[in-house]
Parts: sequence; structure tokens; C-alpha cells
Amino acid sequence: MMGRAAAYDLAQMDPASSVVVADVDPAAAEKAARAAGPNARPLTLDAGSDAALAGSLAGVDVVVSAVSYSVNERVTRAAIDAGVHMCDMGGNNDVVDRQLAMDERARTAGVTIVPNCGLAPGLINVLGMEGVRSFDTVESVRLRVGGLPLHPRPPLQYQIVFSVEGLINEYIEPAEVIRGGRRVTVQSMADLESLSFPEPFGALEAFNTSGGLSILPRLLDGKVTELDYKTIRYPGHCEKMRTLLDLGFASHEPIMIGNTLRTSRELFTELLRRKLDTGGPDVILARSTVTGTKGGVRSRLVSEFVDRYDEATGMSAMMRTTAFPTSIIAQQLAHGVITRRGVLTPEVCVPVADLVEQLARRGIRVSTTLTQEQGA
Repeated sequence: MMGRAAAYDLAQMDPASSVVVADVDPAAAEKAARAAGPNARPLTLDAGSDAALAGSLAGVDVVVSAVSYSVNERVTRAAIDAGVHMCDMGGNNDVVDRQLAMDERARTAGVTIVPNCGLAPGLINVLGMEGVRSFDTVESVRLRVGGLPLHPRPPLQYQIVFSVEGLINEYIEPAEVIRGGRRVTVQSMADLESLSFPEPFGALEAFNTSGGLSILPRLLDGKVTELDYKTIRYPGHCEKMRTLLDLGFASHEPIMIGNTLRTSRELFTELLRRKLDTGGPDVILARSTVTGTKGGVRSRLVSEFVDRYDEATGMSAMMRTTAFPTSIIAQQLAHGVITRRGVLTPEVCVPVADLVEQLARRGIRVSTTLTQEQGA
């Protein structure tokens, strides 16, 4: 889904370009290329093959990886060897660390590799880091993001907007944060808080989940007192889902179902696929709140946006807010807007003003409000 949206944006917003849409399934590549526009063409490609990847990158300026994060390391090596810029949508901190280890190789090859260009990690991290830069000293950085159904239904008030496996990982893996000036690991689905967005959304909840901060704890270590990332959901979701997880529904412990050996997690994953809604109109809610001082005045900077399902294109808000930032960064690489070389996450290398301006052209409008704290 994210790859189709990225191909569409590349073809529509940069009509002078030639876009190659590659997929292991020729029918999927053909369908995505046809939907993208007349300047897009399909290519059947197995991204798991080093030889096939190398052959596909000849004459390419930049490659967008919208495959599973498990393939991103291979695509990164192929891009560096071919002298081609690359960006991807991230999803796994260990993979990003292995990509960052190729920084010297990328600089020697004169290319730029940008992992984690999606929504979270991605766009929300860029907004948070820009907020940090606007202060002399920073006390806290709070990042909040949620992909929600516009019309929630019980019992979980949630619909599938990306892979179920990825959702479960976010809910059970530990999360790294900064507390009291120290990097620490905290439990996901903990530290429940209440927050609100303008109507019709109103009161919501947010809780720790893993992966959203990516390398921000390292980048901001020693520079901020508090840093965290939480996922936004409709009220009641956390308690119900946490109960299921506490009962072992996401356990890797094997169980016998008839004559078949499965794990609780495999069964739970399949049940969520079958029972949760998919494909309904969705909304993305995102907010970055940075508190600090500038010129001796304590202030708060809030950057936020709300994006909805696009009926005209049939693209979900999750597709738009994940794929469009990635596509914009790819175009920044192709047209020389990003000039630094090496393996760099977007918080470090992406020109924020241009990114926000380009998002507004696509109907994703980031509002920024700076207020002075009472008594400051």
C-alpha cells in the first residue's frame, strides 16, 4: 500500500521524471504503475536477489524501498554499490543500525541513504527535532501519533491500517525513552495518558509503544531531560488489548490445534486479521510538543496535523502520511536539495521547511503554535 502511494506521488508531483514500479508480482507492478501515471512503468523484480537488484538500479537516480524492513539492508548495499541515492520507510531499529554502519561506504560512493522516512519513525521525528533546534535549552519532547478508524467499532475501536505483525511488535517490544536526563527502557502499553484533538475526535488516550523514536534517544542524549513517543487510540483500547496480551495471546509458546502445532501469537494474528475492520476511512492524528527556553523565556512549541482518507484517490491517511514524506525526500535527493552524503536519518539531513511546504501541496498541513508558559 505504501509503495503504491509513493509511486503515485513520484509520478504525479514530478511528471518530468520516469518512475519504475518494481514488484515480485508482475500483476501488482503493472497495476501500481498504471495507477501512478503515464510516466510510470512496471518491472518484475525479486528484491531478495542481489543480482536482480543490481541490474534494476542501472541508470536510476534514487530508489525508494517500500518492501519489508528485512530487505532494506540488502537494498542499501545494492544502492551504494550502484552509486544510487536511497530512502526507505524503516520499521526496525536493528536494521537501521546496520544501515548506519555503512555510512563511510556511502560517503565514499557519493550517495545518500535515508532510512526511516515514513510517519513514525519519520515525519513526526523530523518535526520534533526541528522543535528542539528552535530552543536554547530543551526540557521535554513529547511525540504522539495515531492511525485510527474514522468510524470506530467495538470491541477494540481499531482497524488494520498496516501489518498486524508490526502492530503486535509495537505493543510488546520495549521502548527506549529519556527520563530525568537518562536513556532508559520502558514497557510498551504502559504510562497511559489522556489527550484530546479537535472535534469530532475529542478525548483520546495514548501509551508507550516501541520503535517510534528510532535513534532520537541517541541524538538527544544529554540534550533533553524528557523524551518519549506514544501511540494514540480511542479510549478503552489500551486496557482491552493489554488484557489479551497479559493472557498470553501474543506469546511464542507453541500450542496444539488439532494435529497442527502453532503459537498463540500466530493464532492471535490470524484472529485480528479476520475480526478487525480493514479498508474503511481512516484518520492520522499527530502532535509534537517541545518545551524549553529561548532568550530566557520558557515556552512550548506544538506542531500537529490531522489527515483523513482521500476519497478521490482511494488512499488511506496512513498511506498518505507514510508514503508522501518518503516520496518528497526521494525527490529532494534526486534534485540535489539534500546535499549531505552518507547514511543519515531524516532528522539529521532533511530540509524541514521544504518538507512541510511540499506536504501542504498534498493537503497535509502542519500547524505550529508557540506559546509562552505562564509566569515565564
